[in-house]
Amino acid sequence: MQLAALRHRTESEDCFVIDHSHLKIRLHTAKNDVQKVIVHYTDNYLPPEKAETFTMEKIGSGQVSDHWGATLSAPYHRIKYTFEIIATDGSHVIFGDRSIESFTTEKLKQDGLYFKVPYFHDIDRIKTPAWLKDIVWYQIFPERFANGDKSNDPVNVKAWNPEDHPGREDFYGGDLQGVLDHLDDLQNLGVTGLYFCPVFKASSNHKYDTVDYLQIDPAFGDKDLFAKVVNEAHKRGMKVMLDAVFNHLGDQSMQWQDVVKNGEKSRFKDWFHINSYPVEPYQDPSQGQGEPPYETFAFEKHMPKLNTANPEVQDFLLEIATYWVKYFDIDAWRLDVANEVDHHFWKRFHDELIKIKPDFYIVGEIWHSARPWLKGDQFTGVMNYPYTLQIEDHFFSHKLSEQELSSHLTDQLMLYPDMVNQAMMNMLDSHDTARILTLAKGNQDLTLQALAYEFLQPGVPCIYYGTEMGMSGDNDPDCRKPMDWSKLGGPVWKRVQELIKFRRTHCATLNQGTIKLTVTDNGLLKVTRSGSETINAYYNTTKHEIKLEKSPTLSQNYTASMLEPDGFLIEVQD
Repeated sequence: MQLAALRHRTESEDCFVIDHSHLKIRLHTAKNDVQKVIVHYTDNYLPPEKAETFTMEKIGSGQVSDHWGATLSAPYHRIKYTFEIIATDGSHVIFGDRSIESFTTEKLKQDGLYFKVPYFHDIDRIKTPAWLKDIVWYQIFPERFANGDKSNDPVNVKAWNPEDHPGREDFYGGDLQGVLDHLDDLQNLGVTGLYFCPVFKASSNHKYDTVDYLQIDPAFGDKDLFAKVVNEAHKRGMKVMLDAVFNHLGDQSMQWQDVVKNGEKSRFKDWFHINSYPVEPYQDPSQGQGEPPYETFAFEKHMPKLNTANPEVQDFLLEIATYWVKYFDIDAWRLDVANEVDHHFWKRFHDELIKIKPDFYIVGEIWHSARPWLKGDQFTGVMNYPYTLQIEDHFFSHKLSEQELSSHLTDQLMLYPDMVNQAMMNMLDSHDTARILTLAKGNQDLTLQALAYEFLQPGVPCIYYGTEMGMSGDNDPDCRKPMDWSKLGGPVWKRVQELIKFRRTHCATLNQGTIKLTVTDNGLLKVTRSGSETINAYYNTTKHEIKLEKSPTLSQNYTASMLEPDGFLIEVQD
């Protein structure tokens, strides 16, 4: 047995409280090295001789590890447990809190070999909003979604043309009235959550350079109109998520302009990370210009970084964060560049919002493993790029084989407790990436196949505006074309609608059920979701047809028991 490969940590993603009397545990062993794992468990204040046993299930295989899982019952809300492990080579050990020992029944009586969870405190348990399981987010880039009010168009607005290739400084006149006008269309599509890119006053078309967080940008409308959008969305059963940039301000903000004007005498000088005065002109080290006078987001001179350790800055940002919840009843925040803000601030942020709305959803933009932010005291979930980009690496660029994709995603799921995986926001494209139809080289069947694979994963799916219209677009800014409303109700729209309907019909199993990611003997990707029902999904990502005799609930390119390339089949068993 490869003893060095044995991994388990208490009170982590390997050991987490489900409710007041149940604990989920995971153990990790070397791949194909172990044939059986038995967990011995009992109350902390009972002798080990009283321990019950449970044979753990192999819940998945990753790149180098097999993953085992079990749910344990603890009637007195505390527990101790140890692992009995039998390897394929016949070796037999106890893996405990203090050491790994050769197995004997006498050693099972040693209290020091038991991992312990002292008490199942409900206040420490990771909680996620119950409403997430029925959510399909729809991301709206307001400036490009719909122009509902031409009276607030910016100067030099361009004609609305979905075939145009936007420049970075172009404006097309999209606004909140355009969103309001199309809420019924979004309801008919089936989406249940609206995720808005920033709507606050700013200089750019994307609004990530905020000037005033307490004002709706005049080109989008005003607060009364925004309130109407939220109210009308709520009437249709839709949640509303706003996007905020709390890592930096726009350089046209009052605070930064005061620093530019007054330098070291500015009352806002400690709001930012300033290295030298005067702060202008900016020197960009990425262009070989020398050391920057102040810190920014990504050497972007128009986005000076906020000092979120400053209590004044914290109070300023928390006033903003709570304002839109208190007075406009938003349901969620998406937080831009969330990984570059200190954890201390995010903990305050979380607590202040949960006081107002206990089922509030907080999602951070983090493009890498995010365990430090996902312990229940900061974010509910993150934009799940480390997960979904690997889906693209198989379906679109073919960097990963079927087996590699299944292994990689299984390992990713082991990074977080189940309830965190269920709260992740899964998207295949966004305002920051090329559109999936472009990644699929114009192959609409492949695009929908990948989308159908994403929709079967744990977490909350998110569709980027225009995907349902079959829109294409390369990397930013080309992915931000004006919406093509001529395709409303068309063939692609109907297929996306059907996929959303399936997801919502089976949301309990698809969001909260167990998952196994495997590859069939004939080379199909397979996803198995189990809950109150069993859902099996098969995806043909090869270049040849594959025989598959099933009765589909939902399918694409499946005829006469043959699953064609770019096809999928999903069956539901009660």
